[in-house]
Amino acid sequence: MIGIINGHLAVLNTAPPVLVQVGPFAIRWYALAYVGGLFGGGWMLVRMLRRSCAPLSRVQVEELVVWAAAGVILGGRLGYVLAYDLDDYLRRPLEIFAVWHGGMSFHGGALGLLAATILFCRTKGLNWLRVFDYVVVVQPIGQGLGRLANFFNGELWGAPTTLPWGVIFRAGDPPRHPSQLYEFVLEGVALFVILSWLFWRTDARRRPGLLVGAYALGFGIFRMAVEFIREPDQQLVGRTGPLHMGQWLSLPMIALGIFLIVRALTRPMVEDGEMARQADGGDFAVAG
Repeated sequence: MIGIINGHLAVLNTAPPVLVQVGPFAIRWYALAYVGGLFGGGWMLVRMLRRSCAPLSRVQVEELVVWAAAGVILGGRLGYVLAYDLDDYLRRPLEIFAVWHGGMSFHGGALGLLAATILFCRTKGLNWLRVFDYVVVVQPIGQGLGRLANFFNGELWGAPTTLPWGVIFRAGDPPRHPSQLYEFVLEGVALFVILSWLFWRTDARRRPGLLVGAYALGFGIFRMAVEFIREPDQQLVGRTGPLHMGQWLSLPMIALGIFLIVRALTRPMVEDGEMARQADGGDFAVAG
């Protein structure tokens, strides 16, 4: 339910969190986010193939979208189970499969996408690092839509605030930071703009791993920052030390991002002829 309470926007939880429901048929915000992310990302990847010597074909992009969907859903769910609420799921193991009840990890989804891309590239004889350079450019599309779904579901809100744009997410609660919208702007819009600019306006695609590093570093920094004004997961309060779980999970992403960027910038740029001859020669192998 969306309305106005005491001059503040109110986005109150509904059950189930749906966009449209006709009889037993319901379109949920999360489903819309996943579908929009996959189709939007696939469409963008096809456009990116117009660059010379792309690492995969249009047909392979269509196949990769299917692998990516499985990787994001499995990785996101397992990441949430393992990092955020393992004790509860061990008591109710069948609930692990009830993804419609919520509980997905963006870090887990990113790892699941990476694993799916690596497995797909192994089966096709492609260089996974070059392919993933393309994938991460479109990843923020689904990521941003996921944060919008969080907002309209009235979940994962921020700490109380007196700022005029504070949002009421639960009846009787004070206005809170719309941290989901902050993450939509940073992890979705800003990260997509940065990575797209690097891809289309610079030679970043000629430096395998540079775009992956930029994504990991950018996502890690943005998530770390927003977590400072985001309410921690209640089941983890007092159990993660001075940082929230999302911040602990972001630290290795920041470190990996810095490593990949430095590595890519200190190696010779790969030319079109070399890029065309590249096949999968190992996790970080490139021609030359």
